[in-house]
Amino acid sequence: MNLALPTPDPARDPWLDLQRFTAARIALGRAGGSQRTSTLLEFRAAHAGARDAVHAPFAAAELLDALNSTSLPSLLLASAVNDRFTYLRRPDLGRILASTARQTLIDFTTAPDYVSPDIVLIVSDGLAAQAAENHALATLIPLIAELRASGWSLGPICVVPFARVKIQDEIGALLGARYSLMLLGERPGLSAPDSLGAYFTARPSAECTDADRNCVSNIRPAGFAPPLAARKLAWLLNTSRQTGQSGVALKDTQPDEYLETT
Repeated sequence: MNLALPTPDPARDPWLDLQRFTAARIALGRAGGSQRTSTLLEFRAAHAGARDAVHAPFAAAELLDALNSTSLPSLLLASAVNDRFTYLRRPDLGRILASTARQTLIDFTTAPDYVSPDIVLIVSDGLAAQAAENHALATLIPLIAELRASGWSLGPICVVPFARVKIQDEIGALLGARYSLMLLGERPGLSAPDSLGAYFTARPSAECTDADRNCVSNIRPAGFAPPLAARKLAWLLNTSRQTGQSGVALKDTQPDEYLETT
């Protein structure tokens, strides 16, 4: 007796052909009134992968070593969170620096040759450490090249475990930067446990809100490829510098041709 499941026929079910356009769960079919066993197992595996991504440790020291290739100074800072358990339950503490980290930045700016930069770049694990570990450097290297080519001065790259987006305002303000840009792991989805988000703010300060930020999300090879995301961020930053605006006041009018690979 042949117990193998029949292969779905796209000619009989036109929904199946749409699966090639998206990783979303569509055209899953059914077994009687229930989900197919394979569908259920794939969903559970994806859910487990998302949970693992949230709880995974962050290899911050290894990332700091890799950042040496950018020739920019890098700093390991700490938020007011000491562990993953607290990070997930106290978002407010992830939005501020620990007192020791705040002093580190103050000491950094008191060096005789210190000059306030145009932009400071920040990396955190956020809610998906593997996103920062796998895609932050691949995004930063082309972004730094684009910014340098456009005449931006860059401050140190700050690596901050257990941080939330708002912490970029405090870091940018302490360094006197005109912009702050933060890369961090986004909340994992069932098809994207390694998605990196990028947020930047003009004139960072404690008074900034989410309405003052711009975001480029889903940065990963299977989404917005890091080199293209870097190009998009550079374009937005250069436009923001020209207009003096960021957040909801800054519109993305970039021609699609700008992102085409050569």
